[in-house]
Amino acid sequence: MKRLLRHLFPPSSRRLFPEDSLHRIADAVKTGEARHRGEVCFAVEAGLPARAVLRGMQARDRAHQVFGQLRVWDTEANNGVLLYLLLADHRIEIVADRGLKGLVSDEQWRGVCQLMEERLKAGDAEDAVIAGVTAASDLLAAHFPRVPGEADENELPDRPYLLD
Repeated sequence: MKRLLRHLFPPSSRRLFPEDSLHRIADAVKTGEARHRGEVCFAVEAGLPARAVLRGMQARDRAHQVFGQLRVWDTEANNGVLLYLLLADHRIEIVADRGLKGLVSDEQWRGVCQLMEERLKAGDAEDAVIAGVTAASDLLAAHFPRVPGEADENELPDRPYLLD
């Protein structure tokens, strides 16, 4: 019942991430992607619909849905990464495409989540996301570095998604 109430009355993602904050996060995505050939996407959702909560949907399940809906999987090198924040559950989930399997460990992704969690607990949502984007970009740069002179298409929007 507590979880359902949190999802019925979640904190506002627009209050946590006003327009100027969204621009700075998009700039961090763009800056990170200048160092690698991967694609980083950030999405935040205040809460889930009541019926999803009652069916037992968890943040991880929803992150996988969002990964598909935003077409993060649809990159040429299969190296898209979704950073997903579900405010009502205080959960951060990272979904990485199959091109990163075996290259980046679950522990490394967990480290990105922990970095974000620490900054969120300190009360700075924007800084938490920028730190997560930067850390994810560091991992992508290690395995998909940008090659000087080689064209690299920006396959996904850099702007964060507010899903409520």
